[in-house]
Amino acid sequence: MTEYIPGAKRLVDSLTSCGVEKIFGVPGDTGIFFYDELASTCDRIHHILARDERHAAYMADGYARSSGKLAACEASSGAGAVYTASGLAEAYASSIPVLVITTDIHRRSRGSGAVTEIDQLALFSGVTKWARLVESAEDISSSVSMAVKEATTGRPSPVALIFPENVLTEPVPILPSVQQPAPAEKLRADFYAVNEAVEILASASAPAILAGGGIHMGGAWSELLMLAENSAIPVATSIHGKSSFPESHKLSLGVAGGNGCRGYANKYLANSDAVLMVGTRANATDTNGFTAPPRSGGCRVIGVDIDPTRAGRNYPNSVSLVGDAATVLRQLREALPAASSSTLRERHAAIERHRADWQLEEQFKDLSPLDEGMCQPREVVQILHSVFGPEAWVVADPGTPTPNLSAYWESAGRGWRVVIPRGIGPMGYAISAAIGVALAHPGQRILCLTTESSLAMGIADWETAQRLGLPITYVVLDNTSMAWIKMLQHLFTGARYFGVDPGPLDPVTLARGMGIVAAAASDSSELEKLAKDSLKAEGPRTIHVRVPEHISSPPPVTSWQAVLGGTSSERPVY
Repeated sequence: MTEYIPGAKRLVDSLTSCGVEKIFGVPGDTGIFFYDELASTCDRIHHILARDERHAAYMADGYARSSGKLAACEASSGAGAVYTASGLAEAYASSIPVLVITTDIHRRSRGSGAVTEIDQLALFSGVTKWARLVESAEDISSSVSMAVKEATTGRPSPVALIFPENVLTEPVPILPSVQQPAPAEKLRADFYAVNEAVEILASASAPAILAGGGIHMGGAWSELLMLAENSAIPVATSIHGKSSFPESHKLSLGVAGGNGCRGYANKYLANSDAVLMVGTRANATDTNGFTAPPRSGGCRVIGVDIDPTRAGRNYPNSVSLVGDAATVLRQLREALPAASSSTLRERHAAIERHRADWQLEEQFKDLSPLDEGMCQPREVVQILHSVFGPEAWVVADPGTPTPNLSAYWESAGRGWRVVIPRGIGPMGYAISAAIGVALAHPGQRILCLTTESSLAMGIADWETAQRLGLPITYVVLDNTSMAWIKMLQHLFTGARYFGVDPGPLDPVTLARGMGIVAAAASDSSELEKLAKDSLKAEGPRTIHVRVPEHISSPPPVTSWQAVLGGTSSERPVY
């Protein structure tokens, strides 16, 4: 006699068979039968209750980036799906594999004006690579298998599966376990295109590499290091590519681009005659307005990407290598001649001179005097680095943390250890993404740098971190303003400030209200002590640090520095 199970159980069984270990989400009306099955399978799939669907998506994003695994989040129809779509936008722009499970109103309620009714396929069309409305319980297993394959092959991306209530209660025969899709064969770049790229790199007198987030997604850290050392090619990274190459290495140029650059990275790329761009979006921010590397002149650009529409994008006449990052880098390394020892020494020496000049410039940079009880953001980053070390897992929000962490945090260079949302730059992302990172690396303390403005957008999931007892040190950089926008108004609209000065927040009181041990650091020595104390603590900790606005303490943002230095007066176009 055939045994039957409800569609919701088939869904949970299919998820676990396809390797889903954790799912982040918030319950809702249309999802109660899914939750009932999740409650029965806690030993196979761990559900993490978030306080907001948008932040559940951020948790999944952080988990996927730092673990290299597919992550999952779930929501119910209506507002839950809408909030989830907002949270997915960053993952979509940053090529992060997230499987979204949403539930929907009963099929017979469609078009009736039912509460929470919304066209979810249309909703998710702009933030997923692939989405499907599953109309029958018989299609659940095949749909899950297809979704996992779509999320993890080619350019990684969020995908969505939508399940009406009636599908979750529909009886369906018990089936053997669904097999996880076989890993896709690593895509090799075209032989002739590789040969052309090898000729360009081998004949270049000043080659360079610009490494992006594709290094992380392709697990290409070792291949990047071996290629750079074999051919003596200096390596810069985008912000997404940060921690893909050890920044203490003699061939490291650090972060390049318009935000968080050390200065010499852009100069080096601008003067290179061949640049290998690997897994980077090659947009205006990553390339400092398409000047590093330049789109004109004698520089030859080689673009490596798993997505043929992105390889060489924005650089006409570039050589496009379409393939898996690690595989393509291996193809290049095996075909390129080894650099001579004299070439290696010369390039090491040149980078060391650039680095020394930059450090001297930073040492004597003219910054406005601080108010009592404040710390410079770059000083905060340097102190935290001395406490947590270059191999720490760090998550940061947009605004003050991003350029300062990018420029002044020296990362060890293996794994996506520095997570900064540069897809669409959502404020409040880091607070929740840090939870995903912590769950991906149990037992390791995670450092999260946020701001008081980002805190206002993501504070609810401090409760989640506390409930789960996660070892996260939250450092809140507080300048009591929407400092980034205020700086833009200062530079480009005649210092006419509008809508950028909300009222103050008290992060310490707010954290304590959720059961988190919290304290304010009034100077650098107190910050160092609190950071060290957090390493020995259990559960989350919050440290509040007052910092100056960007107007009196400009971060390393190249367009701002150009205006302040009198060499430009125009706002950059992203």
